[in-house]
Amino acid sequence: MTSEQDRSPGLAARLSTIDESIADAARLAGRDPGEITRIVVTKFHPASLVRDLHALGVREVGENRQQELTAKAGELGDLDIRWHFIGQAQTNKASAIRRSADAVHSVDRDRLADALHRAADDDSLLDVLVQVNLTDDPARGGVAPGDARALAEHIMALPSLRLQGVMAVAPLDEEPAAAFARLRTVSDDVRGVEPSARWISAGMTGDFVEAIAAGATHLRIGSAITGPRPDRG
Repeated sequence: MTSEQDRSPGLAARLSTIDESIADAARLAGRDPGEITRIVVTKFHPASLVRDLHALGVREVGENRQQELTAKAGELGDLDIRWHFIGQAQTNKASAIRRSADAVHSVDRDRLADALHRAADDDSLLDVLVQVNLTDDPARGGVAPGDARALAEHIMALPSLRLQGVMAVAPLDEEPAAAFARLRTVSDDVRGVEPSARWISAGMTGDFVEAIAAGATHLRIGSAITGPRPDRG
């Protein structure tokens, strides 16, 4: 099994390489690299890897599954980490997600927004994003682009939620640049509801350059930083 001592140098090199690539892409797009947030997605990796990432300066971590989010956030409560939930959420897990997440990127229906709001147990605000489905497949996560504004208006009526913007995954059968350009249009529409909702969560390892060119503010980078996912068997 790889030791923490063996793992950290490779982890640091991968993190540095990605950060340099992000900065290069930002400058190429005429943007300030400092306005882009890199979220490291640690799906299936142990909490010890997140601790290693924290030692390297990482403060924004993403999880796809509620169980992992809950477990890691609980184990690493001593660290100043901002937890982003980026996976598909079931309404019956909204309370558990809210207890651990600082931001939920995948709000795609009124019922989920309502469930997250009901789960509030204090006066804190939960940052949320409208997830947009950029494909023609209604089974994929996300609201149709034409319905994003209505969902944003619904979220705005829930006082414990703070609408921060939009999120999407680029379709596999389309050039990322074209897909992210559509997301930018949806973002502009949502900002008609809440002008401060400027987050655009888009871009992963294979397409973050195109996402940055289209205005992405938050990138979700996984294995290019963390390395291959561990064998779950």
